[in-house]
Amino acid sequence: RKDKLSVFEVCGKKYKQYCQNLCLIAKSFLDHKTLYYDVEPFLFYVMTTADTDGCHIVGYFSKEKNSYLNYNVSCILTLPPYQRQGYGRLLIDFSYLLSRMEGKIGSPEKPLSDLGLISYRAYWKDIILKYLCTYPDREISFKAISEEMGIQTCDIVSTLQYLGMIKYWRGKHVILKKEDIIVDYLDRQRKRLKDKDISAEHLKWKPYEPTAKEKKQAEKIKKKQEERQGG
Repeated sequence: RKDKLSVFEVCGKKYKQYCQNLCLIAKSFLDHKTLYYDVEPFLFYVMTTADTDGCHIVGYFSKEKNSYLNYNVSCILTLPPYQRQGYGRLLIDFSYLLSRMEGKIGSPEKPLSDLGLISYRAYWKDIILKYLCTYPDREISFKAISEEMGIQTCDIVSTLQYLGMIKYWRGKHVILKKEDIIVDYLDRQRKRLKDKDISAEHLKWKPYEPTAKEKKQAEKIKKKQEERQGG
């Protein structure tokens, strides 16, 4: 919890009907939303803002309790009254904070919807530019950015390609620091409201520990995926 903002972790198995209702709400606004019944394998992270009447849901994201691909988001939604106010970015930022706390490199479940890709690409762009501005003299590599910021390498590469900030030179890919893109980023950062930030020091949370049954189920899914890829 921080000021008026709170995030609650809700277990899909323990609070099945509540989580199904969340999914049904999301289904009203997301064209690609299909899951609404089988919520037990998921955790739901519900973001709220508080006033004198209590806490009001801003949005939520769900994630698998035990994802072998380290997906940190399965479905994400900001409710219409709160869209274009920075809450979607906060939800994404929070999902990556949880991944870092778990010691994992996270990524949203693929493929992303068109709207999801726009939101994530904007987030990845800012995180990468933040890294480049924070460590201007450090030798930059995809692996270093990935480990430091908790974002998968493939997401970093695709974002840099989109920005035209990758060049193939002398047999390897190098990152180009485009001055106009960096200046635009710094200008936007100065204008951003600082009250909408995720602060790790406010997090009171322990990573979910999958049961033996859930681990076996995840291993079966992983094996099937590997067999499909091998075929």
